[in-house]
Amino acid sequence: MIILMQGVLFAYASIELVGTAAGETENPEKIMPKAINSVVFRIAVFYVGSVILLALLLPYTSYEKGVSPFVTFFGSIGIQGVDVIMNLVVLTAALSSLNAGLYSTGRILRSMSVNGSAPQFASRMNKAGVPYGGIAITAAISLLGVPLNYLVPAQAFEIVLNVASVGIIMTWATIVLCQIQLKRWADKGWLQRPTFRMIGAPYTGYLSLLFLAGVLAMVFIESPLTMLVTAIASILMVIGWYACRTRIHEIAATRDGHTG
Repeated sequence: MIILMQGVLFAYASIELVGTAAGETENPEKIMPKAINSVVFRIAVFYVGSVILLALLLPYTSYEKGVSPFVTFFGSIGIQGVDVIMNLVVLTAALSSLNAGLYSTGRILRSMSVNGSAPQFASRMNKAGVPYGGIAITAAISLLGVPLNYLVPAQAFEIVLNVASVGIIMTWATIVLCQIQLKRWADKGWLQRPTFRMIGAPYTGYLSLLFLAGVLAMVFIESPLTMLVTAIASILMVIGWYACRTRIHEIAATRDGHTG
């Protein structure tokens, strides 16, 4: 069940890209509600809907581990060559996910660099507005999967899945915490809440944090090595923050001075 939960988190990763794209949207007040509702609709149809459909078409005993359920279904009705088609679909989806990851991480690294939280190389952009510095750093880190797959091919996927799951949980938890904090500031009158709001906020945010904490605990119980890596990474991030916080404050003070 733990591995299954990690796979589910991995499958839903990158839905937060909607928020990343909001910074480059001309009219986010009108565009973002449509984009968010579209994401929810597509998840309901293509993810949840497909699972329900497969469960209705064949008994659960017909599906086997290591075999795509779609291949099993189409094979049961006599359609040949579905395995090749599904492999093409999976590869296309993987390339699409990689492209989305490069885009989002490159933009995030550039934003961090501009604010003093990342190397200056990450802030570089070409004439077309592509943050090639951040994308290059992201691509270089992604290539670490090649030696990992060479050294421990049997465990490579599980290692990447564990690390990615922790990263996804931390990202989502940070977003929820920011949402809760913005709600508190809005209640104090420091800013105006958007008209498009999460249903049941902030209580749904607390429930989300509780769920993410439970999944994180299960991951650590299943893989103590992941807990160790997470602890080391957290310590390094704290050290990095203290190393560059002076520069961050200077850039923030300069920006506030220019904006009044």
